[in-house]
Amino acid sequence: MNHLLMVWVLVLKVYRFDLQDFKKINPMGTVPALVDGDVVINDSFAIIMYLDEKYPEPPLLPRDLHKRAVNYQAMSIVLSGIQPHQNLAVIRYIEEKINVEEKTAWVNNAITKGFTALEKLLVNCAGKHATGDEIYLADLFLAPQIHGAINRFQINMEPYPTLAKCYESYNELPAFQNALPEKQPDAPSSTI
Repeated sequence: MNHLLMVWVLVLKVYRFDLQDFKKINPMGTVPALVDGDVVINDSFAIIMYLDEKYPEPPLLPRDLHKRAVNYQAMSIVLSGIQPHQNLAVIRYIEEKINVEEKTAWVNNAITKGFTALEKLLVNCAGKHATGDEIYLADLFLAPQIHGAINRFQINMEPYPTLAKCYESYNELPAFQNALPEKQPDAPSSTI
């Protein structure tokens, strides 16, 4: 797992870039982007899977087929159901269209809906982490999502005890602590 979190740390802490030069790597001008020799990848999920196949130990997917499917489902809920609604670029765009209360309600609704689905999905298969006692794919997406929900949007985690327990375990991981957005030199000062 550490090799995956290092990607984010390198991008956020070390790698400084000119936006126009960076757009040659990622035409959208957004992170993440991974350059590995002649290979260029500009999508979080694709980068994670590429690195998992290139560095198979420790694996990011459990051997158990059901738990593997749960990892994919959790990732999908975050990527398609929650994260797009709290993406900083989306929020800035929405701010131009609606007032702060409406924006906050819109974001909170997406998080609540997604967390409710995640709680039901994970309640019977979680261990210390989302699908057991090892860090897997779902955890890589859940850890920053839960952190953002709590710290940016003040989401009450009481209705989501499984997710709250996972978050407590993530907070014990040095790699998670080192990758927190607020620890990065370019972290925005705005909370929403």
